[in-house]
Amino acid sequence: MNNSYEQYSLLADLFYYPIAGFSDVAGKAQAYLDEHYPIAGNELRKFTDFVLQASQIELEELFTRSFDVQAATTLDIGYVLFGDDYKRGQVLVNLNSEHKEAGVDCGNELADHLPNILRLLHKMKKPEFRENLVEKIVAPAVKKIITEFNPQKIEKRNVIYRKHHRTIIETSNDYALIYQFPLKAVYQVMREDFNFKEIELQQSRSDFLKSVGSEMKIEPQ
Repeated sequence: MNNSYEQYSLLADLFYYPIAGFSDVAGKAQAYLDEHYPIAGNELRKFTDFVLQASQIELEELFTRSFDVQAATTLDIGYVLFGDDYKRGQVLVNLNSEHKEAGVDCGNELADHLPNILRLLHKMKKPEFRENLVEKIVAPAVKKIITEFNPQKIEKRNVIYRKHHRTIIETSNDYALIYQFPLKAVYQVMREDFNFKEIELQQSRSDFLKSVGSEMKIEPQ
């Protein structure tokens, strides 16, 4: 366990669109987890091994297939939990304030984009808010995305992908499911850092709005 929370910025780098040098990014995260979070390191290793031998175009296509084809596996975790409900908009507004206060640049992505949220966990100076954010929002959303990485659901996404994109590679189920492993590593690190209890997804939404509603100025229904 490392309570500097720098691990979340290292993990965030795994969920950006892969550019040249991505193998170094994966290797750095792998080395850190192997030293500080060996269980999470074991979760990540299959992904790292794939990245080290994959071509650049394979990495790019698998990222697109994994996160850009269907909303079920979007990295915008507010959408994963709230969909188009107005509460997501309220959460985004207030997360923008948290990012600004913590000095996190969200770039061209929204405030609830997983890499931005992971960087916020590293940079923010509010321990109680960080813990609530993880337990009630980040962990349930990551867990939900992980459940979407099963062969049947992946094949449905691949059918959609092939209708709209020229397919460069025909992936096995193992490779098509590859992004579940960094997600599982993130989940394991959070479990070790925050020791949160598992709760139902619907409960997580309600509890988060109640527990941090005052700080984030969100009024639960």
